[in-house]
Amino acid sequence: MLMFLPGLICDSRMYAPQQSAFPDAIVVDGYGMADSLAEMARIALAQADERGAEKLDVFGHSMGGRVAMEVVRLAPHRVRRLALVSTGIHPVGENEPAKRAELQKIGYDNGFETLVDTWLPPMVADANRDTPEYAVMREMCLSKGQAMFDAQIKALLGRPPFDDLLARLTCPTLVMTGELDAWAPPSQHETIASKLANSHLVIVPGAGHMIQLEAPDAVNRAVSDWLAMPADG
Repeated sequence: MLMFLPGLICDSRMYAPQQSAFPDAIVVDGYGMADSLAEMARIALAQADERGAEKLDVFGHSMGGRVAMEVVRLAPHRVRRLALVSTGIHPVGENEPAKRAELQKIGYDNGFETLVDTWLPPMVADANRDTPEYAVMREMCLSKGQAMFDAQIKALLGRPPFDDLLARLTCPTLVMTGELDAWAPPSQHETIASKLANSHLVIVPGAGHMIQLEAPDAVNRAVSDWLAMPADG
């Protein structure tokens, strides 16, 4: 069964076009106040259990890509296909905690709306910011609040290494990002794809980080092609 995992302060609204195209999919609507990637993965697996889904095609976007890797860690026998989308596999960098703390401080000092309006625009290609889809993204992010943002930042800063998992992955893996994604650029995804035994790299023209709503038709085509890849189980 296909499962979609959202990213930082995102929920099922990020996957509205995919829900329409793949109506039987499990779309995780967030992770509550979970503050570790492992706990987020357990939440996702519990939803799969509720649907009676033993084998999963796991699509993770941004932070959700890291959650997808934790699903692999917790239940490798259940992951039939994997999609790592607009995401990363690198460990926490030397300057990352300080940069994330600066962003959090914007919220503490000026309110969460200011934080979102600082963080979100660079996630979206310039041409896609004056659209109804951008308004949906902004409303979605604002609905999460500072406490959830902080919990998810804690999860990201506490992320474990993935090198051991990547070396063992043999399932069909879609590696995809937007051409204009400055946060998780194409070069980063070329590196990810090069580390995997069975990967397919897709770079979506004209899209930034929020690829599912910026380029839904291209994403849906890529998902269909990925689901058609032969997989064990």
